[in-house]
Amino acid sequence: MPILPPRLDDRSFDDLLEDLLARIPAHTPEWTNPRLGDPGRSLLELFAWLGDALLYRANLIPERQRLVFLKLLGQRLRPAQPATAIVSLAFAQPSELAAVTLAPGARIKAPVPFETRAETTLLPVSAEAWYKRPLAEADSARLAEVISGLQRVHRIDGAARAYLATPLFEGGQAATDGVDVFAASVDRALWLALLAPAAARPAVQAATHAAARSALGGGDSGATALLSVGVVPALAPPALFEDIGPRARVPVLWEVVTRAANGIDADYLTVEPLPGEAYDTSAGLTRPGVLRLPMPDEALIWAPSNDVGANPRAGVGDNPPRVDDPERAARLIGWLRLRPRPGSGADSLKLSWVGVNAVEVDQRSTLAGRVLGVSAGTADQVFALPAGSVEAATLRIEVEEPGRGYQRWHEVADLAAIAADAVVAREAPAFELDAEAGTLRFGDGVRGRVPERQMRIRLASGRFGGGRAGNLPPGSLTEVAAAVLVGPPRALPAIKVLQPLAAAGGEDAETLARAEQRIPALLRHRERAVTAEDYRRLAQETPATEVGRVELLARFKPRERRFDVPGVVSVMVLPARAPGPAPNPRPDRPFIERVHAHLAARTPLATELYVIGCEYVALGLAVAVVIRDGFGRDAVLFEVRAALRRLLWPLPPGGADGGGWPLGRAVRERELEVEISRVAGVAEVAGLNLFERARLAGGDDWRLLPRSAADASQQLALAPWQLPELLSVLAIDVAAGSSGAPDSLAALPNPFADETAVAVPVVPEVC
Repeated sequence: MPILPPRLDDRSFDDLLEDLLARIPAHTPEWTNPRLGDPGRSLLELFAWLGDALLYRANLIPERQRLVFLKLLGQRLRPAQPATAIVSLAFAQPSELAAVTLAPGARIKAPVPFETRAETTLLPVSAEAWYKRPLAEADSARLAEVISGLQRVHRIDGAARAYLATPLFEGGQAATDGVDVFAASVDRALWLALLAPAAARPAVQAATHAAARSALGGGDSGATALLSVGVVPALAPPALFEDIGPRARVPVLWEVVTRAANGIDADYLTVEPLPGEAYDTSAGLTRPGVLRLPMPDEALIWAPSNDVGANPRAGVGDNPPRVDDPERAARLIGWLRLRPRPGSGADSLKLSWVGVNAVEVDQRSTLAGRVLGVSAGTADQVFALPAGSVEAATLRIEVEEPGRGYQRWHEVADLAAIAADAVVAREAPAFELDAEAGTLRFGDGVRGRVPERQMRIRLASGRFGGGRAGNLPPGSLTEVAAAVLVGPPRALPAIKVLQPLAAAGGEDAETLARAEQRIPALLRHRERAVTAEDYRRLAQETPATEVGRVELLARFKPRERRFDVPGVVSVMVLPARAPGPAPNPRPDRPFIERVHAHLAARTPLATELYVIGCEYVALGLAVAVVIRDGFGRDAVLFEVRAALRRLLWPLPPGGADGGGWPLGRAVRERELEVEISRVAGVAEVAGLNLFERARLAGGDDWRLLPRSAADASQQLALAPWQLPELLSVLAIDVAAGSSGAPDSLAALPNPFADETAVAVPVVPEVC
């Protein structure tokens, strides 16, 4: 029988009242009519209500014991995770021409609290990304004479290659799919045009240029100005069974355009991002982040003229692209070029967004200078922080000590395991932190010091917050609400915020019910992956990751597609939802990296661990059905397609058993026919054909699967690491007695088309 927590007393208010009413004849026989509203009955109802409240409290004892057991295991609720994003800052008023430096923690106006994570310098410039897009072959052939004439005009001895100066990320909008700025350009480079603000009058535009260039070069301060460049690489899904580990930094050069010796052409000064993760959070352009580039003196920052009359070399050769827009050209004060490092072999860099004056923000709030309470001098004191879901790395707790003032105390994972030396453990200024609840627990004088009596405990600083509410769409963050300026005191200017990409990564704090569900799994795996179930449980518990399905392929080496390799464990994971336009859910690189990092710390030392996605095999279906009388044709065909997709879906509740289509299980025609026949309104399955993707001379196309000689049925065979991906379903209704499904997945002919003529679009002539 199942083990269920007992209810100490299961009587309700009505049960207690009926019991009291039943005792009336035995105790007060003269009371013959205890009707509603009678004063005596009202007293009985009051006692029944009091008894019901007491029983409710008594029945909480089993629940309390479960919570105490969870606490004894040392398992705390997981705190909320904050959403993060990269934004670009700009002065709201173009008259602001002096650089300002914002300290970390600047508050962003948003539906939920957001703050900047690092110091950033806001310069009075904006940037636009450009690249030299080569002409298509047809356009090059059509303009051959023009290109030849330009070759003579510019006195180009070798071959001339025409290009179009093409802007990227116009209006600050990101390109979700990304643009390969190296492979798609003539010179394998990305150009950032640095623009000064538009002056109120054309006569003062030159002075505005000088002020913006001075701020960009550091001015008279003698300090080097830092340009914050935000970069969001387009992280493609990892290749099938690709090894997951630290990615190699992209070898690139950042260069600032300066004037060449001839006064016409451009020369280049190399600028390197400052060393350290604090100055390059992109890890060498391998993840979204911000680089801080030290800029040269303003006298060296230059932009060639775009006027062909004044500068016949505009946009020619190694010069920056020619900007023909007069408004942009009038504001141009410099160029920044990003290109591969010579000899590195880097030939591809796919970016979703690039911008300047960038900074990383996350969904947290900084709280500081709060007194949490006064010590009573007793053991195991607990103090509450101002909020829950604290970022432990930023928490700074100070305890007042006699004659010394506030002294910093440090967090430890377990007060009972501070040190083996009893003296060290007794004197350790330490505390335990429950990050989700926002509470501190101090020692008992044996395991950690006890704060002196009447001494105050203070929160010096800490960051709090997180949750799914912070996963805001692009454009939700609009302006800086408050900030602390670094440097000479001045009023905070109005600063607007450009959010090109959605904030992502926010996750709510773990609920008590979810934590209780983890108790049996925790007792089994004890944070160590040994059995197959351990790997599945631990993968599903990866923080801030919605894992939809986990499969274990023991002794399978993915890169070699080989089983029975000793010491190898491959864990196949799929996200809980499809992240992009792909029909089936595919894990992206950050998803696999999070799961791999979570499992790698819990696997035995000699285990060779791989975290992989599955290999999808494309499948197409053509089905013919006979529809029962009284059922709508379109509704039945829709349900047929939906039933097939449910059966072949890789995540629960897909598949025949509700766990998703099994790995490596062949897709058989007979099984699909059974599923179709279960759809309400289907009288008969008149035919079914299965198709696979075939690589043909004209491109990929659908090919009919061969039928078995034994029973004339079809099946799509799958390897143990493969799943089907239903990409096309052609469902038609036929008359009773008909047989055969379409032998092609091509669309049915349009009955309204003219069979004797071909429709041809006409392009109107433009004067």
